Amino acid sequence: MLWVALHLPALSLEAWSATLGPAHAGRPLALLHDHQVQRVDAVARARGVRPGMKRATALALASDLLLGQADARRDAQALRAVAHAALAFSPAVAWATPEGWRPSASEAGAQGEGDRAGQAGEGGDAPPNPAPSPALVGVRLEVQSCLRYFGGLPALLAQLRASLAPLGHRLRIATAPTALGAALLAAWRPDLADGPHSHRLAALQPLLDAVPLHLLGPGQQHWQALQGMGLSTLADLAGLPRTGLARRFSPELLDDIDRARGHAPEAQRWLTLPQRFASRIELFSRADTSEQLLAGAGVLLPRLVAWAMARQVRILRFTLVMHHEPRHRHDSDAPERSAITIAPALPTVDFAHLQALLAEHLGRMPLPAPALELSLLCDATTAGAAPNDELFASQASRREGLARLVERLQARLGRGQVQSLSPVADHRAECGARWLPADAARLAALPMAGAAPAAPPTLATQPLWLLPMSQALPERNQRPLLEGRPLQLLAGPERLETGWWDDAGLAVRDYFIAQSASGALVWLYRNRLPANGQGEGWFLQGWFG
Repeated sequence: MLWVALHLPALSLEAWSATLGPAHAGRPLALLHDHQVQRVDAVARARGVRPGMKRATALALASDLLLGQADARRDAQALRAVAHAALAFSPAVAWATPEGWRPSASEAGAQGEGDRAGQAGEGGDAPPNPAPSPALVGVRLEVQSCLRYFGGLPALLAQLRASLAPLGHRLRIATAPTALGAALLAAWRPDLADGPHSHRLAALQPLLDAVPLHLLGPGQQHWQALQGMGLSTLADLAGLPRTGLARRFSPELLDDIDRARGHAPEAQRWLTLPQRFASRIELFSRADTSEQLLAGAGVLLPRLVAWAMARQVRILRFTLVMHHEPRHRHDSDAPERSAITIAPALPTVDFAHLQALLAEHLGRMPLPAPALELSLLCDATTAGAAPNDELFASQASRREGLARLVERLQARLGRGQVQSLSPVADHRAECGARWLPADAARLAALPMAGAAPAAPPTLATQPLWLLPMSQALPERNQRPLLEGRPLQLLAGPERLETGWWDDAGLAVRDYFIAQSASGALVWLYRNRLPANGQGEGWFLQGWFG
């Protein structure tokens, strides 16, 4: 077996700072838990701020320190999105936390409204709370059976990184023949850009010897006692009696080491995907504009795409719910929440397209009150593989691009403001088409099915360029004149008798193709009977290209 472990050393800070906005770029960041600093970023660490400090001490060291509150629910949602992205590469995905060390039920089950909705019927899949321990935060997936499908391990890792990049987390990846071994290697040496990679048990043993004991759950619980005995790495326990270690500390510590080294079997609790997507975030500051809402939705949309990719479905419709500020709700008739539903013309998992559509709709939507939280819900999907990439543009891809353009224009201007010509079953040229709101789905669906739009019944020979209204022509010696010069009749007549049943009026005409003195071909007709306010005579209907 071959395991890939994904470790996210700064998950808590990244999940909180994702909605800060550019105004706070460059400021030191820290998370608090029980009035103590729990997480710090590189800028705060450079100022001397360390985990465990009191809030006042941290502010004394960095007066511009931006403080946030640690939130297990927020971290759980961010970690769940990483698991969804991993499930697109392997069905065998588990949390990185070892089986012998689990958070309390209250910590593991801390989920919000959106999380409970999204995990209904998925009992036991709530991720562990990463807040109490910075050691193993991430997921692990078994990829031995998937390597040929993705073109080998390097190609799989490259695609995995690309899939996780939109989530905005710093990532360390390690591989090993055991699940716990891979998780330990990924969490070890956070100063490195990537974790070690080992494909054989023999090569894994020396790498694990240098792993600190505090990365194991039981090792962290007994860290002070282990430090007092001069024991800091897995290699330090190798020469000590196992019975004494198990009695002094706990059997779970030795069990974890055996599982990491491949000397004991590993039991896994595989993760599954919910049938519907639901995720919720709290904004750092209240959102008054569509730009602020779009920035917050930019955190939720990648999670939605990761979930859809893992389920191998495309998105038909999703809803963004804005939870408004209570003070404004009490002062006015503003609702507690408002929602906007986005339904692409074609099912898609294209993040850029979904974000562009959402931006256009938010730009036209009046905000009843400032929003403090955002929820994203999706339960309308369709099965099917995403379209293949093309080396050269095809008719289908060009039509799809046209459909997306029409869809964005309708989102910005309104559906009725973007129209297209629709054919009408009528032989009269002036009645053969009418303007209707453009149907973006039809524009893309017709070439995919290999069909062409149904052509209306027309005369045998008819130009594409038609005048808005037919133009009366003078005549001389029963020959029509254009710009004072006679036209030479080349073809015709083609007789038309229709239209007695509607308000457009009776048409009794003989159509001809003629050539002007300049050589241009024109389409004209002669009324055989007066109709629609037109007398008998010649009329210009259109031009040939």
